[in-house]
Amino acid sequence: MEHFQKIKCRHCGNSDIQKNGKRSTGTQRWRCKKCHKDFQLDYIYNACKPGVKEQIIEQTINSSGVRDISRNLKISKNTVISELKKKSQLR
Repeated sequence: MEHFQKIKCRHCGNSDIQKNGKRSTGTQRWRCKKCHKDFQLDYIYNACKPGVKEQIIEQTINSSGVRDISRNLKISKNTVISELKKKSQLR
């Protein structure tokens, strides 16, 4: 019995992807042929998972502190600070 999983690009949603090596942890890397971006299906560190950076901004707007955000999302407080600095430089 074969198992088949349809994989789509996290950035553009295209299903035309190819294998692009492995990380040192052994997880498979994928590369989209349309937008040429790399991604993984499963991330070990929570800050790399999709949607976490948006949650940082949302919790900041709701008056949560840096330590609260890092505790809630289980990421480093330095990651929270650097993401907030990136967002402030764009404005």
